[in-house]
Amino acid sequence: MQMPEPNATVLSARDRLLARLREVLPEEAVISDPAETRAYECDALTAYRCPPLAAVLPGTTEEVSAVLRICHEAGVPVVPRGAGTSLAGGSLPTADCVVLGVSRMTEVLETNYADRYIRVQTGRTNLSVTGAVEENDFFYAPDPSSQLACAIAGNVAMNSGGAHCLKYGVTTNNLLGVTMVLMDGTVLDLGGAHLDAGGLDLLGLVCGSEGQLGVVTEATLRILRKPEGARPVLIGFDANETAGACVSDIIRSGILPVAIEFMDRPCIEACEAFAHAGYPMCEALLIVEVEGSEGEIADQLQRIVAIAETHKPVALREAGDADEAARIWLGRKSAFGAMGQINDYMCLDGTIPVSSLPEVLRRMGELSRQYGLGVANVFHAGDGNMHPLILYNANEPGQLELCEELGAEILKLCVEVGGCLTGEHGVGVEKRELMLHQYAPADLEAQMAVKDVFDPGWLLNPAKVFPLASSEARRMAAE
Repeated sequence: MQMPEPNATVLSARDRLLARLREVLPEEAVISDPAETRAYECDALTAYRCPPLAAVLPGTTEEVSAVLRICHEAGVPVVPRGAGTSLAGGSLPTADCVVLGVSRMTEVLETNYADRYIRVQTGRTNLSVTGAVEENDFFYAPDPSSQLACAIAGNVAMNSGGAHCLKYGVTTNNLLGVTMVLMDGTVLDLGGAHLDAGGLDLLGLVCGSEGQLGVVTEATLRILRKPEGARPVLIGFDANETAGACVSDIIRSGILPVAIEFMDRPCIEACEAFAHAGYPMCEALLIVEVEGSEGEIADQLQRIVAIAETHKPVALREAGDADEAARIWLGRKSAFGAMGQINDYMCLDGTIPVSSLPEVLRRMGELSRQYGLGVANVFHAGDGNMHPLILYNANEPGQLELCEELGAEILKLCVEVGGCLTGEHGVGVEKRELMLHQYAPADLEAQMAVKDVFDPGWLLNPAKVFPLASSEARRMAAE
């Protein structure tokens, strides 16, 4: 993965930069020792690494503003970082950058149950947002698989979703407002504790912008009443394509489950060995969850089971109690970690029309055989958000490059059938060179023109989202 050459002028002024940063931050919040900066050399896309010039950990919006102002004046690139769980290299540093982490910014600033919102600093983890309100029977809906660790900052940057996004939507559907700091230190408040803000929809622009426009330090999030109850059902099939066809039929019927998750045999076996969830050993498994009153749950499950039976399932089991339901979800939530115990893998993130699931699963199998690399599938089937895991040997020369080639073909396939390159992981560095496969040059030019407005020096999160040649040309023109 090619990255830009470091700016020699920035490197030579390192000591002066560090001194200025220590003037506005506590000593322990400025990390410059090379051994310590290695902790920030990559995110969850660990195939690519680059230690930054330094890392800083501000604790307030005002400290973030001071850091950005200093870096702006010195022409130093800044890479915003949440919890470092990005699977697309969204917070991969450059050698001349300052990584700005928000991990110290974890406070709950305001909770309003009457109007159903919570305002938090964005270093707070996804799961702990629900933890702050669940005693009052509320929850925060977006639930990425990494929700125990991932930060709201990264969720906003990548517009993250999760297993329950089929019913409740992704981050943008649950984000009411943000406080964001621009590269020059300017602090903006966008949206707020109300449904819509006046003027242009800048909040919609910021959510999913991958740290290209500013650093989001506070977020106002929609919280919801917990449903009366919820129950998942496991449905096993003897072929991936059959499971895909069942998903398409459930959605076409008008039923709206809270989640429909898909796992194939390699993933089922790994998750069962890891979590002991009681999964049936079959070629493909669906986890379909519905919620509501007991009557609503029974009615929805009856209709879903009737649809599934038309596809001749080899296993079908409803969760009998809350403990069994929790084990079912533990297996699914453990999928990425479980696969990591048995093989190196690269996790992709493309989205397709649900009706194309059978075709895409079939063609992915053909590509897997063509490239000689295994592909395990675990994904949000209800909204077509695919997460193929390409298995490879990181210690064997050429395997990473072969994995990247196969990944590119799978993502191109997603676009070919009417989908897109990413559903929730973002573009980062992983998909930036594929952007021209989805967008015409004029489309990318319009997107880059937006960044020109917010970050005219192109200092925020360099080498991400846009093809490297295009972003480097833009950055050099701004110098």
